Amino acid sequence: MSNVFELKNVYKTYKNDGREFTALKDVSLEVREGEIFGIIGMSGAGKSTLVRTLNRLEEVTGGSVLFYDKELASLKAAELREVRHLISMIFQGFNLVNQRTVLANVEQPLKIAGVARRERREKALQMLEIVGLEDKKDVFPARLSGGQKQRVAIARALAADPKVLLCDEATSALDPKITGEILDLLKKINIERKLTIVIITHEMSVVEKICDRVAIIDDGILAEVGDVRDVFSDPKSKAAKKLVFPSNPFDPSDPARKVIRIVFDGTHSSEPFIANLVEQTGLKVNILSANTRSVGGIGFGQMIIELPESLDDQKKIIDFFIKGGLSVSEVG
Repeated sequence: MSNVFELKNVYKTYKNDGREFTALKDVSLEVREGEIFGIIGMSGAGKSTLVRTLNRLEEVTGGSVLFYDKELASLKAAELREVRHLISMIFQGFNLVNQRTVLANVEQPLKIAGVARRERREKALQMLEIVGLEDKKDVFPARLSGGQKQRVAIARALAADPKVLLCDEATSALDPKITGEILDLLKKINIERKLTIVIITHEMSVVEKICDRVAIIDDGILAEVGDVRDVFSDPKSKAAKKLVFPSNPFDPSDPARKVIRIVFDGTHSSEPFIANLVEQTGLKVNILSANTRSVGGIGFGQMIIELPESLDDQKKIIDFFIKGGLSVSEVG
């Protein structure tokens, strides 16, 4: 599988009134062809700056950004325009032209590219059919819901047959139900059109639902990168743990007690681990919180559990879960 993007030791520093702020610090990562790659971080972490380096909307201060082995910084204006035709982008604010119909909005990139009127109309109608809005072709954006506006934005982005779709917080303005529908649409497009998608978000639920791999950005630094299932099951960095772990308002009832998190995937989710623990060891635990979610289409569950005071009992319980194939990590 070839790399669509390769970032090598990328730095981005802004200068303002004699002061410097480094938004990206020595970031190196790869985005593979055909995958859905998530970039997640808290507000101000540098993720939006990072995605804008992928189409050279931001010039890097140091390091290099390659698109199919071509270094973006070395491209001349005409070459850069050609590359940008292959990289479409959708945003949180949709960026539709309110004075134009849905069809005219989708036609816009084809018009700029000099495509003949009849051909661009046919192509735009095809794109609206893909996103399920062919019946809205003569409607103006003001009469559309947020989810419909984002579908139009996706249709417009697809019109030029890009190789990559960049999504910068594209679902953060939508409610959870509509967000799910848009993510399902992006996954469908990824599969059917073999389109590489890069998603920028601050929501772990977005990454868990459709991404194959994820990079976690924290204060401009690449804190962690890997398969979504691996990062969810066993986050290594402090930033990843903060995003993945459920909020746990419970402190141990006694300083001697330990709080752990156990994670089980679809192959283990139907097994009664807690009941088995009590039956086989006689040891009891206190469940502080529990939930299940879909990660890459597979059901994952997690529990936050308080263990008894005895160090020996704590070890026995942890060993029991590990032997059962669960991922175990200490919380706090």
